[in-house]
Amino acid sequence: MTVTAEEREAILGAVREFADVELAPLALERDEKHLFPRDTLHRAGELGLGGIYVREEFGGTGLSRTDTVAIFEELAKGDPAVAAYISIHNMVAWMIDTYGDDEQRSRWVPALASMEQFGGYCLTEPGVGSDAANLSTSAIRDGDDYLLTGVKQFISGAGEAGVYVVMARTGVPGARGISAFLVPGDAEGLSFGALEKKMGWHAQPTRQVIFDGVRVPASALLGTEGRGFAIAMSALNGGRLNIAACSLGGAQWALDKAVQYVHERVAFGEPLAEKQSILFQVADMRTELQAARLMVRDGAQAVDDKAPDATMRCAMAKRFATDAGFEVANRALQLHGGYGYLQDYGIEKVVRDLRVHQILEGTNEIMRLIVGREMLRPAGSASMRSAS
Repeated sequence: MTVTAEEREAILGAVREFADVELAPLALERDEKHLFPRDTLHRAGELGLGGIYVREEFGGTGLSRTDTVAIFEELAKGDPAVAAYISIHNMVAWMIDTYGDDEQRSRWVPALASMEQFGGYCLTEPGVGSDAANLSTSAIRDGDDYLLTGVKQFISGAGEAGVYVVMARTGVPGARGISAFLVPGDAEGLSFGALEKKMGWHAQPTRQVIFDGVRVPASALLGTEGRGFAIAMSALNGGRLNIAACSLGGAQWALDKAVQYVHERVAFGEPLAEKQSILFQVADMRTELQAARLMVRDGAQAVDDKAPDATMRCAMAKRFATDAGFEVANRALQLHGGYGYLQDYGIEKVVRDLRVHQILEGTNEIMRLIVGREMLRPAGSASMRSAS
C-alpha cells in the first residue's frame, strides 16, 4: 500500500504515541521482572503492528519496507526488546502471507496480524547457528502426515506463540533438503526448554523448542518440499532491516538521554556540554546514527524495488546499523559516568538489549561474508555489485 507523506506522518505519530504510552513507562519493570507484555502486544495488534508489511486481504497493514523500518525505529525508542519481538512476529506473519496457500493464510494470518496469536520462527539449532543449511531436525513423511523430530535453539516467544514456522529436513543434506512447516503451538509432542538466562531482551521469553514426533498434516507444509531454506532466507532480508531499525531507535533514545545529561551535569565548574571533547563525541554519535539510518532506508528501498542486490544491501545495512547502534548506546552510557551503569537510568538496559542485534538474524560476520562474496564473484556473474 502506498501512503502519502501526510498519512505516513500520521502513522508514525500513532506509533510514537504507542511507544511513549505503552512501551516506555514499563520498560524497566519488564526488564527487571522478565515480563512478557501480552496485553501490550494485543494492543499493538489493534494498531496494525502485527502485520505491518502483510497484505491487507487477511488483515495486514500492507505498508512498504521503507515505512516499516521507520515504524520499528519509533517502537524501539520505547523498548528495544519488545520492538524486536514484534519484528520477529512480523517476519512469521509475512512468511505465511507470502508463501502460504489460501487455506493457510486464512487460518493463521488474521490472528497474527491482530496479534491475538503470536508467531515463532524456528531455524537455529543447538549445534547449528550460522551454518543453518546443516540443520538436523527431521520431517519424515508418514502417509498423509509428517513427523517432526528435533530441537530448535534461541527461539523468541517459545511457549507463547500460537504457530511456529519450522525448518526441517525432508530430503538430501544441505539447503535443498530443507522444507518449512506450520506447527500449532498446542501440537501434541511439542514442548519447550527452560527459560534462557540472557544478558538482555528480558521482556521476551527465549527457550528451546522441542519436537518429539510432532505429527502435522501434509497441508502444514509451507510452499513445496525443498523450498524451506529459500523461504527462511528471503524472510531474513526484512528481519535484518527491522532489527537494524530497532538498533537505531534504541541508540537514538540513548543519545537523546546523553545530550540531556551533559547539559545538566556540571564538572570542573562548567556543564559537560561546554567541553569540546564532549561536543566531538556527540557529533560523532549523531553522524554515525544518521549514516546507519540512510543505509537502512537504502536496504528497505532495495526490498521494495525487488532490486537484484537487495540481499547485499540489507546485509550491509544490518551490519553497519547494529554495530553503530551498540557503539552509540555504549558511549551514551560512558557519558553518564557511574549513573549510566545504574538500572534506574535505563541506559545500561539499552546497551544490553542492543548487543544481541549484532548476533541474531545472521551474525555480523555472516553479513560480511554475504557482501564480500557478492563483491568477489567472477566478472559477469555478479548481479548484486552495484549499490543504488
